[in-house]
Amino acid sequence: MAALIYPYPVENLDTVISGLNELKVEFNLKHLTQLFAEDPQRFDRFSVFLAPILFDFSKHRINQKVLQNLVQWADVQNLKPWIKRLFSSESINYTEQRAAMHWALRLPQDTQQHADVAALVHTQLERMYALVDKIHAGQCRGATGEVIQNVVNIGVGGSDLGPLMVSHALSDFKKTTEKPLNIHFVSTIDGTQLSDLLHQLRPETTLFVISSKSFGTIDTLSNAQTARVWLEKALGQEPQILKHHFIGVSTKPEKMTAWGIAAENQFLLWDWVGGRYSLWSCIGLPIALTIGVDGFKQFLAGAHAIDQHFQNAAFEKNIPVLMGLLGAWNNNFLDLQTHAVLPYDGRLKYLAAYLQQLEMESNGKSIQRNDQKVQWDTCPIIWGEVGPNAQHAFYQLLHQGTQSVSSDFIAPVQRYNAQQFTYVDNAESLIEQHHLALSNCLAQSRLLAFGNQALDPAEVAALESYKQYEGNQPSTTILLQELNPYSLGMLIAMYEHKVFVQSVLWNINPFDQWGVEKGKEIANQLLPILNGEQSDLSSLDASTQGLINILMGKEYV
Repeated sequence: MAALIYPYPVENLDTVISGLNELKVEFNLKHLTQLFAEDPQRFDRFSVFLAPILFDFSKHRINQKVLQNLVQWADVQNLKPWIKRLFSSESINYTEQRAAMHWALRLPQDTQQHADVAALVHTQLERMYALVDKIHAGQCRGATGEVIQNVVNIGVGGSDLGPLMVSHALSDFKKTTEKPLNIHFVSTIDGTQLSDLLHQLRPETTLFVISSKSFGTIDTLSNAQTARVWLEKALGQEPQILKHHFIGVSTKPEKMTAWGIAAENQFLLWDWVGGRYSLWSCIGLPIALTIGVDGFKQFLAGAHAIDQHFQNAAFEKNIPVLMGLLGAWNNNFLDLQTHAVLPYDGRLKYLAAYLQQLEMESNGKSIQRNDQKVQWDTCPIIWGEVGPNAQHAFYQLLHQGTQSVSSDFIAPVQRYNAQQFTYVDNAESLIEQHHLALSNCLAQSRLLAFGNQALDPAEVAALESYKQYEGNQPSTTILLQELNPYSLGMLIAMYEHKVFVQSVLWNINPFDQWGVEKGKEIANQLLPILNGEQSDLSSLDASTQGLINILMGKEYV
């Protein structure tokens, strides 16, 4: 077997970390302004173009030596073998004895390397595509014979955030259908969201999609039951009614059947797909209904392109690897504890929320694979907002506050000039607005990086201290040639693999979520008390007892 070839000599972990700590001391005293002055070729050196995406990481507090040491860190943590293990059927989600094969959801149908898995995936996808085409053609009818015109996705977490984010982001690519078709999302457990929506819908023309990997999530099943009662009150309780108005997506066909979903309306997932990684599967039915079958295939193709890039590109030019290394450098060595996601495109309104789950549910862990406490801070707090709104909300803190924050700026190069844009009469003025958004995107990342140095020297000389800016806040800029199904597929897959890279650096399992599961379990224990089925509160803490008494009307605020 040929020896592994590394771009740099591989040291042991202690030596690599010692080198990074030395660089930490140096870079705590070094400003981005200085780094750009030292290297006029910095943009070319620290950016990667993978069509149609440009990844610019030149505004991070690194130089070639830092990058070299970070790559060595990845090497001593065996990132390359771990990537190989990810793209296999090995149970790398060791706490649940499962593989993590979300990448298989976007395999081409004719792939040779994982043909068996691809066949399973495409069997379900083809069934989903057939349903999508049927709905688009106005051939899917409710129990009374009326055409389905409203589809309601009932899910929570990965079964909601992903489909919602992508469907909204790709609104320009909405498929023209025989009859007007609207897609809705319900996730909140208190019933408000569902109640408000049902007032706007007619049972005769509404189709519900119940998306739950376990088909046991109380949030989802509660909303599903309410929808069922609403439907049956209007249309009757015959099994045929449910058959025309309910679809299920889950790993549990037996649970879907017991609930009343007909076998032909069941779309299957697999245990090796985590909920927050599942939008590429039939969980993505709302996406396919929005952008059509061809659009969904493009979406999968974009993600697959990143899968190939992640497996094959050298670490210094590997976008997900660089995202992971830079994030860990900022978090673990430069003490940046939060990371902002700042898209300059309103269609990416839900991206920050989606990435919050992807990153914090994956890497918000404190126990290593060897069962020891972690040696590093693991996942920074992920937050963000669409850029223009964010500028008037929290950029004050970014520019002049006491918190150090890293950021991702995301923007499309082209907007309003694609074939999908239909308001041709307004195109010119809207393109000008897009240029305004882009100018703000560039200006903000520039001011964050360079502070006063981004201003006119004459202006700075006369500025009061409260009008000055320190800068040195690192950021990445990600430019998409156009926000479309293919480029969005690439973008999401980049973040997925970034999460995996960091999990390897920190030696944690990014594919379980025991903290989430325990919260659900405790909620299930308290529900019988609030429902009046159980009265013994003695095992509960004083605070919970007091709050329950108020909620039960036994005491008053």
